[in-house]
Amino acid sequence: MVVLVLENVPSSLRGKITRWLLEVKAGVFVGKVSAMVRDKLWDKVRSNCSGGTCLMIWSSQTEQGFDIEFWGAASRVVTEWEGIKLMTKHP
Repeated sequence: MVVLVLENVPSSLRGKITRWLLEVKAGVFVGKVSAMVRDKLWDKVRSNCSGGTCLMIWSSQTEQGFDIEFWGAASRVVTEWEGIKLMTKHP
């Protein structure tokens, strides 16, 4: 399972992502794709976000059962503490 959240990105990028994932709300995409497709989608998002903010969450063999990655000027960052990922908000 993959969840992709795109904020302030070009609508053309959102359109490209809908070829692979379902847009359940404006800028929020979900779906089940292979790891290779997930990585290629993430590369496309990072190279075309044009100053926007991007977040990807995917199923993983971790203690929490998922992994998370940000790209862009996010108001929150992922902090890892003893193997558990936590969200830290920028002041």
